[in-house]
Amino acid sequence: MGQNEQLMEIRPFSPRFMKVGILTAALQELTPRDVRDADPDRAIEDWIAFARDLAADEIQLSAALHPSEADVPPEAMLDPVANTLDLRKPFDSARARRVQAALTASEVSLSDLGYFDNLLHHDRAIREKKLAFMRRVFDAAALLGVKAVCGFVGRNQQRSMDQNLLDFEDVFVPLLRDAKARGLTYRVEQCPMPGWTVGDNFHNNIAYTPGTWIALHRICDRHGVGDQFRIHYDPSHAILMGQDTRSIFQYLKDAGYNFLIGGFHVKGQVIDAKGFAAWGHGGQTIERGDWSDGQPSAAPADQVNAWKKQTVLCEHELPGTARHDPLAYLQNRTVDWFDHQLAARELLALDVASTSLVVEHEFPKARVQDKARLTPILEGSIAFVRNIDRAAACMYALQHEVLTAQGIPAQGIGRQAYRS
Repeated sequence: MGQNEQLMEIRPFSPRFMKVGILTAALQELTPRDVRDADPDRAIEDWIAFARDLAADEIQLSAALHPSEADVPPEAMLDPVANTLDLRKPFDSARARRVQAALTASEVSLSDLGYFDNLLHHDRAIREKKLAFMRRVFDAAALLGVKAVCGFVGRNQQRSMDQNLLDFEDVFVPLLRDAKARGLTYRVEQCPMPGWTVGDNFHNNIAYTPGTWIALHRICDRHGVGDQFRIHYDPSHAILMGQDTRSIFQYLKDAGYNFLIGGFHVKGQVIDAKGFAAWGHGGQTIERGDWSDGQPSAAPADQVNAWKKQTVLCEHELPGTARHDPLAYLQNRTVDWFDHQLAARELLALDVASTSLVVEHEFPKARVQDKARLTPILEGSIAFVRNIDRAAACMYALQHEVLTAQGIPAQGIGRQAYRS
């Protein structure tokens, strides 16, 4: 037996799959508003049962300020108010036991809790209200035994991006200390939130890109809360920024920060070539319909037109609903889901078996609040995500574990970072 054969290791083929869940904002009116307002936890129970029927492993439980308490009117929002977790009254141990009983009965688990709002709002009273609500979400997460809460950072609209780093330090260090005290991690989704205001700022959530994630993490690390700050990566926002997943993951690895991503929203984005030709990255900044006679419109229904900064050039994709388009993948005009899952395994520091893929449904044409119509759509998307992940897991295990252990190189080159 030759020396190479003696050193050769025969590794078993053992692919590791991610868990597949769904954000409960996908069908916000599953439980009628009058029913859930009177019995808030009924909305959670109904969603847990629905997730079981959809064959999801988990739910990401969505919290939000109730429409009666929010500073943004429902008419100014693209989607229904996503408060499946209603926190007008304290979430106590009795409520937690009720939710846990429903989870056990349906064999569904919680990936994390989500509350997506501007926590750096320039108005101090509004900001403090949102921060207080986030801490209530933290309390609910601790009672439910989950380890993470997902949300935004936001932006102070009256200050520059660099000044917002100072605002982040003032606001988030205390918030993350509270997360640490409860054993929680705060995962930031990186949507730039261009339609949050009628102003022309496109980047209204400063944590929209790897360069900022690293800067924010350094601030957290200086104050001993670096382990509490992570990213909940959503590839749709990378497409909006002209980026691709593999290059982002490679950049994080090159910079020594590939540990930052702790979870995923699986939501796509499809660039409209005509809209992009007209407006490019950064979107529509004039004649959107959210201003009247040179002033921001006072009508909430007009304010929703601020989102044309994004929707004029692209449309969100529910995974599996966009056509297979290899050229679009290479041009970063839509998400290459297979390479997304492969790159995550190749480049990120992940515990794959405990990592969640949370389906986020914002595909406008299928954003129906009708359970009968939406059920087969969500079933199909969840099945697509699960099988894409399994295919990527199998390829990774075969190439990087089985073949590598035996000294056999994989064939070809594959998609490369920084090439597009």
